[in-house]
Amino acid sequence: MKRKTIGIVGARGHTGAELIRLVAANDNFELAFVSSRELVGECVADHVAGYAGAIRYESLDPASVASRRADAVVLALPNGAAAPFVGAIDGNGHAPLIVDLSADFRFDETWYYGLPELTRAGYTAQRRISNPGCFATAMQLAIAPLTARLAGPPQCFGVSGYSGAGTTPSDRNDLDKLRDNLMPYALVNHLHEREASMQLGIPVEFMPHVAPYFRGITMTVNLWLQQPMKRDEIIACYRESYADEALVRIVDEAPWVSRIAGQHHAELGGFALAPGGKRVVVVATLDNLLKGAATQAMQNLNLAFGFDELSGVPVGANSQETGA
Repeated sequence: MKRKTIGIVGARGHTGAELIRLVAANDNFELAFVSSRELVGECVADHVAGYAGAIRYESLDPASVASRRADAVVLALPNGAAAPFVGAIDGNGHAPLIVDLSADFRFDETWYYGLPELTRAGYTAQRRISNPGCFATAMQLAIAPLTARLAGPPQCFGVSGYSGAGTTPSDRNDLDKLRDNLMPYALVNHLHEREASMQLGIPVEFMPHVAPYFRGITMTVNLWLQQPMKRDEIIACYRESYADEALVRIVDEAPWVSRIAGQHHAELGGFALAPGGKRVVVVATLDNLLKGAATQAMQNLNLAFGFDELSGVPVGANSQETGA
């Protein structure tokens, strides 16, 4: 079968580089173009380990991207920058698949929201796919198995490495300001709070923080239950929910973010039950650049083109199996 061609816009960023590696490892795909204003003219292979092709970075405006006629275009751009590219592609007459990694279309119900473990059944050949946010992915995976049993809004305390702030300089990726620090921000009405609330159909409360490490998310979620449950019943509920999901692992102890860096799966564990059995705390970890972004985009690309969803995803590579 002829390989599908993938164009990536915004490839200088951390997520773009991870996605290039995943495309290079997937026999179903090949890169059509890679756009980055900062690296224009330079060889992609000189910047991305794992890619050995001859493609060079280009600086492509929306019209140029639309004219390239790739089978799929992945937009790895900051929030607010995707719309001109989508508009140009829509107006070109050629209709490639679009996967948007920003938040620009996550609230647009005409787009498929691609968190496969929870929304796979809702994919009906849409050509526009919105990739979930990294924090929102962790929250939804941690909450979803108990949604119908909850007595009130989940409270989510999230911490991300500074790669989640992207490459544009800000306080949240300034190592001098982050040193020996835990930086809270957007403590109410965060974009990912609204995203998780919309997708789960319940209000979710989220308090994000940035820490002075590079990659990975830890999400500690406090859940109040309508009726008491036993710990083994709760764990069984999670195991049943994710029994067929290779990229979600249920562990006994609370997972550590230091063990998830570079891994393509999420881990859910801890399951600490308060006296009375009505309050449970669940901890989720995932790599914000992989399962929180590039790996999920690859799952969505595979799904859209009819390939095995995990094609090109090195499941289990460099990871340790842990279980309850």
